Amino acid sequence: MVWTPLHAKIHRTIRSRHLFERNQRLLVAVSGGQDSLCLIKLLLDLQSKWGWDLGIAHCDHRWRSDSEANAHHVENLAKSWGIPFYLETANKPINSEAAARDWRYQALSAIAQANNYQYIVTGHTASDRAETLLYNLIRGTGADGLQALTWQRPLTTGIMLVRPLLEITRSQTEQFCQEFKLLIWEDSTNQDLQYARNRIRQELLPYLQNNFNPQVESALAQTAELLQAEVEYLEKAAQQLREKAMGVGEGDRGDKGVISSSSSSPPFTFPLRLNRRVLQKAPLALQRRVMRQVLQQILTDAASFEHIEKLTALIIAPNRSQTDPFPGGAIAQVEGDWICLK
Repeated sequence: MVWTPLHAKIHRTIRSRHLFERNQRLLVAVSGGQDSLCLIKLLLDLQSKWGWDLGIAHCDHRWRSDSEANAHHVENLAKSWGIPFYLETANKPINSEAAARDWRYQALSAIAQANNYQYIVTGHTASDRAETLLYNLIRGTGADGLQALTWQRPLTTGIMLVRPLLEITRSQTEQFCQEFKLLIWEDSTNQDLQYARNRIRQELLPYLQNNFNPQVESALAQTAELLQAEVEYLEKAAQQLREKAMGVGEGDRGDKGVISSSSSSPPFTFPLRLNRRVLQKAPLALQRRVMRQVLQQILTDAASFEHIEKLTALIIAPNRSQTDPFPGGAIAQVEGDWICLK
């Protein structure tokens, strides 16, 4: 095996960031493009050092006339490497990027659960991280959206999504594939400028590279990395503040139905009460995060900036102030020192 600087870098990254344990089962999402081929080749070459059991999963969105041939190409690669291959094909063509992403993660999770894989591994790169930061910034977002592509996150119970290539650019994966003569399947939809991400990739980033910073991809990826650590810290601090404002541990939990929360914090009671005196002492950034965490439990869709702001405003609002109904019908009202959601 040829040991390149990229092999060494990924080996160090996996070890230093504790992305995988030894002797685990890894399901690698392979589209056939350069990033995923670079990923599977690196993991294959590192397999003897880590003792992994590798499998390849391919998701056919049925976007293109050649998607079935694309799937066969990836299957043949898996056979040539002696790796189990799993294919999931959409029942009908999926025409939106968001819907395709949701379906893809659901399909990968189902394959992993059915075949006892602990990790799902994707080939997202520093270039993807830069594009995601720009895409979310343009649409409007906070720090969470700017660092949305993280190194790892739980997908379902017992299954972790991992992205080992987040410090590698797309030009590096291309060079790697050329060096090892990996047969890349060119996806024609990557050139279709009706998709916003493609316009960012094909038009905006090259413009920024030529006119502002030749290393803009790496610079934006580093910004996302810095923001990720800050977001993790703020989320933990907000959770602690929320639990204090709810009186968790003080016996004041209400007597109505329970709203389930994350596994890292106690369940919510409904109607839900938040102590305004506790929240008033906190910085605005933490107040907003507390309100977003609360809204995440009562809204079916992500809380908007407007939803968070109108709930945050009640922290210093006059007694008996209240919001108009949130989606789903819940209303927040000030009752003395308390904000009550009911």
